[in-house]
Amino acid sequence: MQLEVLNMQGQKTGKKVDLDDAIFAIEPNDHAIYLDVKRYLAAQRSGTHKTKHRGEIHGSTRKLHKQKGTGGSRKGSIKNPLFRQGGSVFGPQPRNYDIKVNKSTQRLARASALTYKAKENGIVVLDALAMEAPKTSAFIGVLKNLNIADKKALVLVGEKNANVYLSSRNIQGASVQMANTVSTYDIMNCTHLVFVGNSHEILSDILKK
Repeated sequence: MQLEVLNMQGQKTGKKVDLDDAIFAIEPNDHAIYLDVKRYLAAQRSGTHKTKHRGEIHGSTRKLHKQKGTGGSRKGSIKNPLFRQGGSVFGPQPRNYDIKVNKSTQRLARASALTYKAKENGIVVLDALAMEAPKTSAFIGVLKNLNIADKKALVLVGEKNANVYLSSRNIQGASVQMANTVSTYDIMNCTHLVFVGNSHEILSDILKK
């Protein structure tokens, strides 16, 4: 698959890049995408929810009345779950929500997501994205030149660039990431994928392993 390379003004540079068909033109596996997105979202959960059971409540353990003969229910102490401010029964406890998904399945999921983006004509290739200083308006100008200012755009760069990252941080719907850290969720959650420089080659090399 060949794509035209654009500059920051949205003009064609005359260059073309070949996207690897083994990554960008495979048979998409929807179930692999589902598993990897589920794994990503599960990992975002902190799992720190906690309620106190009757053994952790601060209070007396004195028995309130005798066991039998009162006509009322049995109560061991004021910490009984029946009482207000008593212990919780079967409340949430800290846990780890991580889901194991094989590395090969994760790579297949990302390749499937990239294939969908290629089929939807949602991939743009930039020759470079350089900014002398963090400036949000300059980044918005680049998006406008690419006709994706009103879209959810994910910009993938090959190396860290603080000015580019800071310029995009305050723009709703736009984000900048390293090509080697992008997830299936990030790819599926955007409408347009912008590769800067050789970032598409970096991502392809990772997915071929």
